[in-house]
Amino acid sequence: MDFFCYHRDRADSMTLREELIEEHWSFMDQYTKEMIARGPTFAEGGGTPSGSVHIVDLPSPAAARSFAFDEPNYQAGVYRDVLVRRWHNTLGRTMGDFPGGPTGGNRYLVLGLGSGEAADLAVPACKDELIAYGPLLSDDTTAWLGTVALVRAPDAATARAVLTPDRYADIEVHEWEFGGRR
Repeated sequence: MDFFCYHRDRADSMTLREELIEEHWSFMDQYTKEMIARGPTFAEGGGTPSGSVHIVDLPSPAAARSFAFDEPNYQAGVYRDVLVRRWHNTLGRTMGDFPGGPTGGNRYLVLGLGSGEAADLAVPACKDELIAYGPLLSDDTTAWLGTVALVRAPDAATARAVLTPDRYADIEVHEWEFGGRR
């Protein structure tokens, strides 16, 4: 089962985040084989982390919640909130399989939250620029709750355009980069 986890940083948590970097990586190292995609998001203009994305294959919703809430940064108070949702890997690959590689160009997390009739289930025409793409779902997968894309794009407006604007209560676009130990 694939899950999307998005931890949003608290204001002024950068010092604590830096202090816990090795604990965070050591925790994530336990999930290396299960990772589909991961990496930090950044405040507008880049440079300052604003959150962490993890798309991970885990056996159950309970395991996903444990992953999200046992994470050292969460336990220490770095994050202000956490979003954990089932996710469908429409592309069927990991970020390591992205033909564009881990560097070069601008990368974005596009998070559309919605309800009702599902939208954007088909892979967009810009498939070669998609690092990860798929719908957010309820734990039992019967309800569509939105769509997540990790995309390489020239700017935030182009990244946002991968989702249909009037089908979501909100679409967030965050600068993002490949994460993990290098």
